[in-house]
Amino acid sequence: MSEHRRKPPQPQGGGRAAARRGQSGSSSGRRAAPRGATGTPSGSYGPEDEERPYGSRAEARRAAQRSGGGRRRAAEPGRGGRRAGGGASGPGRGRVAASGKKRLIDYPRGGRSGWRRWVPSWKLVSGLCVAFFGGLVTAAGIAYAMVGIPDLDKMATAQNNVYYWSNGEVMVATGGERNRQEIKLSQIPKAMRYAVISQENKSFYSDSGIDPKGIARAVFNMARGGETQGGSTITQQYVKNAMLADQSQTVSRKVKEILVSVKVGAKVDKDDILEGYLNSAYYGRGAYGIQAAARAYFNKDAEKLNPGECALLAAVLKGATYYDPAGATSIDPAATPAANKKRALGQMQDTLDKMVEYGHLDQAERAKYTELPTVQNPRSNTRLGGQTGYLVDLARASIIKDGIATRDQLDQGGYEIHTTFDKRKVQELEAAVTKVYKANIKPDKRPDKDTHVQFGGASVNPETGAIEAIYGGADATKHFTNNADVTGAQVGSTFKPFVLAAAMKWGVRDPDGSEDQPQDARTLVSPKSLYSGQNNLKIKNYDGSVWTNEKGEQWRQENDGKKSLGDPPDYKIDLREAMRESVNSAYVQLGMDVGLDKVKEAAVDAGLLEDSLTGTSYPSFSIGVSDPSAIRMASSYATFAASGKQRAPFSVTKVVRGGETIHAHQLETKAAFTAKVADNVTDVLKTVVEDGTGSNAQLPGREVAGKTGTTDGNKSAWFVGYTPQLSTAISMFRYPDDESIKNRTFLEMYGTGGQDKIHGASFPSEIWHDYMEQALKGQPAKKFPTPEPIGEVINDTPPPPSPTPTPSRTEESSPSPSPSPSRTPTSPSPTPTPTCDVFDWECENGDNNGNQNGGNDTAGGDGGSSPSPSASATEGDSEGNGNGNGNGPGGGTIWGSSG
Repeated sequence: MSEHRRKPPQPQGGGRAAARRGQSGSSSGRRAAPRGATGTPSGSYGPEDEERPYGSRAEARRAAQRSGGGRRRAAEPGRGGRRAGGGASGPGRGRVAASGKKRLIDYPRGGRSGWRRWVPSWKLVSGLCVAFFGGLVTAAGIAYAMVGIPDLDKMATAQNNVYYWSNGEVMVATGGERNRQEIKLSQIPKAMRYAVISQENKSFYSDSGIDPKGIARAVFNMARGGETQGGSTITQQYVKNAMLADQSQTVSRKVKEILVSVKVGAKVDKDDILEGYLNSAYYGRGAYGIQAAARAYFNKDAEKLNPGECALLAAVLKGATYYDPAGATSIDPAATPAANKKRALGQMQDTLDKMVEYGHLDQAERAKYTELPTVQNPRSNTRLGGQTGYLVDLARASIIKDGIATRDQLDQGGYEIHTTFDKRKVQELEAAVTKVYKANIKPDKRPDKDTHVQFGGASVNPETGAIEAIYGGADATKHFTNNADVTGAQVGSTFKPFVLAAAMKWGVRDPDGSEDQPQDARTLVSPKSLYSGQNNLKIKNYDGSVWTNEKGEQWRQENDGKKSLGDPPDYKIDLREAMRESVNSAYVQLGMDVGLDKVKEAAVDAGLLEDSLTGTSYPSFSIGVSDPSAIRMASSYATFAASGKQRAPFSVTKVVRGGETIHAHQLETKAAFTAKVADNVTDVLKTVVEDGTGSNAQLPGREVAGKTGTTDGNKSAWFVGYTPQLSTAISMFRYPDDESIKNRTFLEMYGTGGQDKIHGASFPSEIWHDYMEQALKGQPAKKFPTPEPIGEVINDTPPPPSPTPTPSRTEESSPSPSPSPSRTPTSPSPTPTPTCDVFDWECENGDNNGNQNGGNDTAGGDGGSSPSPSASATEGDSEGNGNGNGNGPGGGTIWGSSG
């Protein structure tokens, strides 16, 4: 190769670019001379006598690194340059190279710049995962080695809970005892074993003891704040029962339960696990274990259970509150006997079907069990006899519903529960009921009239809402349903005060306006307002049109005794008098004018539970087709006694455990009504007691306000009344107590107690009087506040001369119809005209005996109490005069009673 083609050596001054920059600088900005222009023989870029210290670029870079990196080289004269200095220009690369050491965890990453420094390498990620899961396995192994197999007999022990009267005296120590007796697996019927396996865990004999899906559900539920579930497998449920001493809802407890389940599944024989589970599971009624359950439900030993009974007990294991056929309304109003029976039967049938499917039961044998087996009443603890069991149930249910403690925690015991119950008042209420019952109810003498007679009662303090006394039935160990709580007995005319309160709070609607009218378009009602007290009254909408149901059937309202009250010819009567005489027609029409939605709102504001209100779209709603409890009726009337201040009823003042108060009741007051409204309602109700249907409730020297109630078909009777210090509700009804009777229903009380008909004015008001006289003994007599005038007098204009008026919502504009010969009013009504206008009350499409095509409706009376608004028209007319051609609330005459 020729000399001029040989590549010249690199200059020391930083390369060609540096040479060009240097030449450029030396020529005062002129361009560098081209190669060879300098006069050098070879056209080199540097002086001939300058020697190159390094033989290659790589050697130059290594030398630069040894000397401290690119920054130092850049500072040296003549050693800058893109290539020599660039080798050390990254952040991290120079530092790692300078130290000469590699980090154990290369993070942030060396040799990277910008965001790439913070992206971990795959080696780092995989290493951390291996370390994490290795740690988990190690921890789980250690935990598994540390947990032991639980001893059921040692773990499932409990203390008693102590219940106290309101004065601090001990009522009873109970609730933590175990009604439990262990038996061998051989004594447990195969049907019971396979019923549980088929329903709960069909792979029991082959699984490892845990169900990952069940665990995931439990953790998810716990994360949402719900109660920790026991797991899906029988092994997990057995472990949960055995670990009853630790029922905290925490992740650590759940993890421990899983580890124990795994160990039990690996170390314990499956038959032993099944035996332990069936001997420890809770079946309701205080029964732990299959032997106790067999005794509690069927009064027999477990080994004698048939497949149907076994399937029912397997259903109860899902939750006795909702599957015990006896019901549990004290814990949840939805857990009625009827609802529970339906749920239990469905679950029982499903279990039997699965037993057949999995080969554990013959189809022919399964076909024998299509109905629920007969169960006995669910209480056996003699310490809970009399009223004590009802009191304990009420307090216990309150603790569970308010989230103070769970059922399992209460079963574990150790709680001190301080109640609102006044021992003397409870005893006096029981004595008052017993006195009336023994003096009047003679089942042996009148078996068709006096059997199945029951009473219920409750007293509430208006100032606090405290439930001071209840009467739940004759004996809590024999009669399970708490009659002070939800029973299904309709309240009748004791509902009318809520209609009056709504009329004075919101007013009646303008007949020329829209249905949903604002407050300023309404007229507040005075107790002096006039309404028609005519029997068999055709009910109108607020705008004057005749109310009809979905079938186009008209509504007629009957009064007690089929009497018209008020001044003829239009039978106007003021609302005070209508309340005093419990006139149905006047208050049904008032409810329509105000709006049934407002009547409902008034009832809820006063303290009734919304789910206890039924028939809210039918006129009879205003006269008590609903079935609130005695506790809630006493509480709602207490709102009137407290001048409109509503305090929710409560039964527990304080709960203590381990010396620490974990709950203390806080008084909360809501303004349900103004004092003007509430005090006017009280003033009207005073006349009921002073000179009306409630005169039996008079207390000498004390002011009393109250209302009677008797329902359609005479199937329940009430008196609810109050003084400024105490509000009390008393109910009476006939309902079979025998669980073996199918399709039980409320029975009529015509002839009960030797009386033609039971009214709220009879036995209920007698009991109220006798009890309140003793309950208030020693307390000063107080007066109710003097009410301020309220509202305007509605319908006080004289009736029009024409018998066929224009449509109007006022009663005086519509003459009364001519009564039938069998129903003589207090005075004769006008002679009907031959015309038949839709608003002509004198022109009838059917006779006045209720024999219209619309049918005899199931409402009316002192509350018009059909079981529900859609019930078939078989009641109503206590004399049996209706044809009953209609099926729902609506058409035809509504027969009823008033009290």
